[in-house]
Amino acid sequence: MLKKFSYIIGLAFFVVFAFFIFKNANLNSFIDSIENRTFDLRQNIIINEGNKKANDDIVIIAVDDATYEYILDNYGEWPLPRNIYAEIINYLEQFSPRAIAFDMMFVKSLKSQNQADEALVNAFKKYKNVFTAMNFDNQSQDLRTPPKLPDKLTINIENNSKINFEELTYTNCRTILEGIINATSNIGIINVSRSDDGILRKMPLTVKYQDKYYPQLALKVGLNYLGEKQQSFEIDKKSNLIVGDRKIYLDKDGSAILNWYGGTGTYNYIPMYQLIKAVNGEKTRLNYDFSNKIIYFGTTASSLFDIKTVPTAKVYPGVEVQATFLNNIIDNNFIRKVDRGYTIALSILLSLLIISVVSRVSSAFTASVMSLSTYFIYILIAYYAMKFENLWLEVVYPLIFSIFAFTCTYIIKYLIKSRDFEQQYKLATTDGLTELYNHRYFQEQIRMQVEQSKRYNTNFSLIIIDIDFFKKFNDTFGHQSGDAVLRQVAQTLKKNVRATDVVCRYGGEEMSIILPNTSKEEAMTTAQKICNRVAEKKFKLAADKEANVTISLGVSTYPADGESAVEIIEAADKCLYEAKNNGRNQVK
Repeated sequence: MLKKFSYIIGLAFFVVFAFFIFKNANLNSFIDSIENRTFDLRQNIIINEGNKKANDDIVIIAVDDATYEYILDNYGEWPLPRNIYAEIINYLEQFSPRAIAFDMMFVKSLKSQNQADEALVNAFKKYKNVFTAMNFDNQSQDLRTPPKLPDKLTINIENNSKINFEELTYTNCRTILEGIINATSNIGIINVSRSDDGILRKMPLTVKYQDKYYPQLALKVGLNYLGEKQQSFEIDKKSNLIVGDRKIYLDKDGSAILNWYGGTGTYNYIPMYQLIKAVNGEKTRLNYDFSNKIIYFGTTASSLFDIKTVPTAKVYPGVEVQATFLNNIIDNNFIRKVDRGYTIALSILLSLLIISVVSRVSSAFTASVMSLSTYFIYILIAYYAMKFENLWLEVVYPLIFSIFAFTCTYIIKYLIKSRDFEQQYKLATTDGLTELYNHRYFQEQIRMQVEQSKRYNTNFSLIIIDIDFFKKFNDTFGHQSGDAVLRQVAQTLKKNVRATDVVCRYGGEEMSIILPNTSKEEAMTTAQKICNRVAEKKFKLAADKEANVTISLGVSTYPADGESAVEIIEAADKCLYEAKNNGRNQVK
C-alpha cells in the first residue's frame, strides 16, 4: 500500500513538474536553444558521413572578394552598372539554362545610368526564366511610404492550420526598379528567419504584406524547375504547405526547416569576374557548360555583408542559403519537426521505461547503466529519424524528463527501503503483543547503559516488574483476558515514564524499565507511582469484564548495586523476589 501511495505521489509531482516546464516561457526558450544546438550537431554528423549530396544543377555566380576587386579596378565603383547584368544574362541564355536567379536587389534607378537600367529591364522582359529578389521590412512610414505592389507578385493561400504568420508579417517594402516589377512576375522575397541565437536554420516560404502572401525567391525558382505553374496553395491542418505532390512542413512561425548539405562552398562556385571577362571577350579560365543549370547570382565578399551563420558553418553566404532552400524544394527534403504534443508523449513514455527499470532492478549501478542505455537508444532513434526520414525528434525534453524520473524514482525507492528497514527493525526489536521492546533489545540497551555510565561517570536504574498472580488470573479469566492485561499494563508503564526511558517486555508476565541518569531514590519514586497507577486502574477483560490487577517491582541502580549488566539485573531480580515474598503490590 505504501509503495503504491509513494509512486502515486511521485507521479503527481512528475505531472506538476511537466506542467511547470511547458508553461514557463523563459525556461522553454532556454530549452529550445539547447535543442537547436542538438539539431546542428545531428546535421553536421549526417553531412560528415557523406550521405547528403548537393544538387549539381545548382551553380553559384559569386561576387567574391576577387570579383569585387576586379569591378573596382575596371568599373571604378560598386554596384556594377546594370547593363553588365543584361549582357551576362544574354551570354548565359545561349546555354539554355533552367533558370537565372539574382539573390540581389536592383533598387533605385541611377539617373546617370538610365540606359543601363533599361537594358536590364529588357532582359527581364525577353526571358521568362530570369528571377530577382525583393525585401520586406518594418521601416517607419517617415522613411518611406509603404508601396502598393501588383497582384501578379502574390500567391493565394488557403490556411487551414494554426499558423498565423504574425512573425512573418511586414509593414513596409523596399522595392526594386519599377521597370522590372512591370516586366516580370519572377520576383521573390529574400527575408530570412533566425533563431534566438542568431543562427539561420529555417526560411519562410512566404510572408505577409498588406494582407497578401508573397513567395520566397527560392520557391519561385523551385516551382519553375519542377514545372509547377500553380498560384494557389493550401496549408493543411498538419501545417504542411501543399506544393504539387510535395508536402512542405512549416514550423510554428510559418517557416520551413532546412536540411543542410554542407558547409561553405557546398555548391559549384564561379567567380563573377570570370563571367564578365567571357562576356567582354577577354581571356579567362572559365570553361563551364551552363546548359540546364540553375544559376544563382549572389555576393560572398565579406565587405558586402551578405553573410549568415547556419548549423553547418559560422560564415555562410546568403546566396548559398537560397541555393540550399532551392535544393530542399527540388529534393522534397525539408525537415519536419515532431509536434510538441508528441514530444511530451515520447518524454513520458521514456520516463515510464526508466521508472520501470529503476524500480525493478536492485543494483543502483545496473539500474543507472540501463537507464542511460535507454536514453542512448532514444538518441540513436532520433539521429536515424533525421538521417533517413528528415524527422526532427526533440532530445532535450526527453532528457530532462528522464533525469527527473530517474531521480524521483530513486528517492521514492530509497524512502520505501528506509521505511521497510524501519519496519523490519521494529519487528526485530519489538514484542508483538505489548508493543514494548523485546528481551534482546533490553539486553543490548542495558549493556550500552553500563558502558555509557562508566565512560561519563553517571548512574542509571533498572526496574523489573512482575504482574501478581498472573498464572491464576489466566486460569480464571482465560488467555485472551491475560493478553489484554499484558497490553494495558504495558501502556500504563509507557505513560508513566520519560521519553528517554526504555520500557521492555522482559519475559512472560515480567517487564522492565531502564532509566538513564536516574538515582535509586528517583527510580523508587517512579516505581511507586507506577505501582499505584496499576493498582488504581480497572482493567478491561474479554467479554466486557473488568478486574483489578497489581504488580510487584524490584529496583537496582548502577553502580551502587553492581558494575555489570548481569549484576544490575540480578540485584533488581532479588528486590522483585523480596517484594513478592513480602505480600506483593509493592516496590523494593
